[in-house]
Amino acid sequence: MTVVISAALQGRIFAQLQQNYPNEGGGFLLGQIVGETVTVQDVRPVENVAQSEEQYHRYFMTPTDWARLEDEADARNLTIVGYYHSHPESPAIPSEYDRVHALPNFTYLITSVRNAQAVEFRGWQLSQNRDQFVETEIHLQP
Repeated sequence: MTVVISAALQGRIFAQLQQNYPNEGGGFLLGQIVGETVTVQDVRPVENVAQSEEQYHRYFMTPTDWARLEDEADARNLTIVGYYHSHPESPAIPSEYDRVHALPNFTYLITSVRNAQAVEFRGWQLSQNRDQFVETEIHLQP
């Protein structure tokens, strides 16, 4: 799987996740999937509703957020193609918690944020048997 995303959208993700530091932040990726290519056309931040003392290593959203973004994507002839979030002071590698809560066919973009700076940006997809993540190629477009 290859993920295509513009440098401008990556910049928006980085700005949000740096602002959320030292807590995790995240949101949805809206776009299209054609064959083995996921094209991200917009990113939509979603508030972290995890308990405040857990936000440094957990990110939760509400089912209402999910439904609202599905409706927005549909209205724009897009789909939710995945999800992005940060790992403050940790590598941009999915955790076991991420694996257990992930969905196959979704793209996961993880950003490592260290000292309030985005330093690593990697893409992942959960295998169909849900036992591991497989890294995806990210193609940044100008």
